[in-house]
Amino acid sequence: MDKVDKKKQARQYFDQAEQHHMRGELEHAVELYIKSIELYPTAKAYTWLGWAYSMMGRLQEAIEECQNAIQTDPNFGNPYNDIGAYLIELGEDNAAIPWLEKAIQAPNYESRAYPHMNLARIWESQLRWEKAIVGYKEALRENPDYKQAFIALKKLQALLN
Repeated sequence: MDKVDKKKQARQYFDQAEQHHMRGELEHAVELYIKSIELYPTAKAYTWLGWAYSMMGRLQEAIEECQNAIQTDPNFGNPYNDIGAYLIELGEDNAAIPWLEKAIQAPNYESRAYPHMNLARIWESQLRWEKAIVGYKEALRENPDYKQAFIALKKLQALLN
């Protein structure tokens, strides 16, 4: 199989994996993401594999797959945010901060609202109110329809009034 065929087949496996993933069929999704990566590794496939692992409670493996994604394409922002989110879940807020900051700076990232929101949650938990407010506002600037950021901002502002 030549490179073009491998890439095409890898994309088919990825698409199938994503469908299973969205239906909550995580074991099958993982198998297909791995097949896709074996044929033609992409940062997106590694990241989505990590996401599936995270949904299975396998956070260390999720972090490892995101690190593989970063090695594959250091400009892809999703895995930086995901590592940060997984570290937050593990209670390692301070370790999450640099990953979230890298997500915000990543050249290829369409969802910067998420790392802003995650950072704001950290700042709020650390009682760093002004930084949290800035983070929530940045999340809303990136995505004006981000309800969680809007609600969090309003709650924090009400608390401080």
